[in-house]
Amino acid sequence: MTSADMALPAQDERTMPAVVLRDLDQRPLDHALTELHALTEQYGYVVVVCSQAVPEPVVRRLYTLRSLLESDRIALFRPELPPLGTAVLARQLRQLASCDLSPGVLASAGRLLTHYIHAGAVLGSVTRLDRVPVGLKAHAKSWVPGSQFAVVAHPEPQLVKVAPGATLKGPEFSTWMLVAKGQLQTDWIAGLAEAWGPHGLRETPLPAESPRWWGTGRMVEFCSYLADLSVLYQLVTSVRQSRCHWCGLDVIGDLCVFCSATPPVHEPPAPRALEQRTPA
Repeated sequence: MTSADMALPAQDERTMPAVVLRDLDQRPLDHALTELHALTEQYGYVVVVCSQAVPEPVVRRLYTLRSLLESDRIALFRPELPPLGTAVLARQLRQLASCDLSPGVLASAGRLLTHYIHAGAVLGSVTRLDRVPVGLKAHAKSWVPGSQFAVVAHPEPQLVKVAPGATLKGPEFSTWMLVAKGQLQTDWIAGLAEAWGPHGLRETPLPAESPRWWGTGRMVEFCSYLADLSVLYQLVTSVRQSRCHWCGLDVIGDLCVFCSATPPVHEPPAPRALEQRTPA
């Protein structure tokens, strides 16, 4: 991770601890280079997970470090998820890191698991939201004092004005829900949690990158996700593996996350359907 607030607490006793590469764009290049080299030598392979709201200087520094080390053992993974969803995905990979998965399979598992994350937010304004399609009517309503909007950014965009009876389509399998509160007061999340029916609801501090991603600090971010390690492991191991023709790692999917090579004659795996949860 590139920031400490994206390193969520361990989900269980087997969850591997996160390593935070702090202040990459502010520290001397040689210090950051030494740290990343030491991590690579210690663990063999390193997967750096960061959100798409990470400041551009940090992203440039990551690519510079990887280039200077001339290493295909460092993967830079920036999933198309909001910051809270990215933090959840990183923790899922930390859970799987305790299992008997090869580095290539573990790294490419992140692309598979994004399909099972439902990530969104309740926003006080959508005037600066550019990650989800926003109609002209919603933009106009956003200027009305007290207006709130509920948005799902992943796996498919949804946007509704918060009002009695308004809801969002959620997962059709059993999940947990994580909520991070920003500068917005709303009770609507409780109703959404009741509609989605997660096993439980937990709270965490709002990631510092979330206001940049959503275009406002007046928000409450939420994420529904799979928490059981056995389910995560079964999902990953049920997908056909192939060997990367460039670096030789076993991978799943249509891209090696470490060297960015595409395995020849291989179809990307379709997300596996999970058993529908029974309504309470």
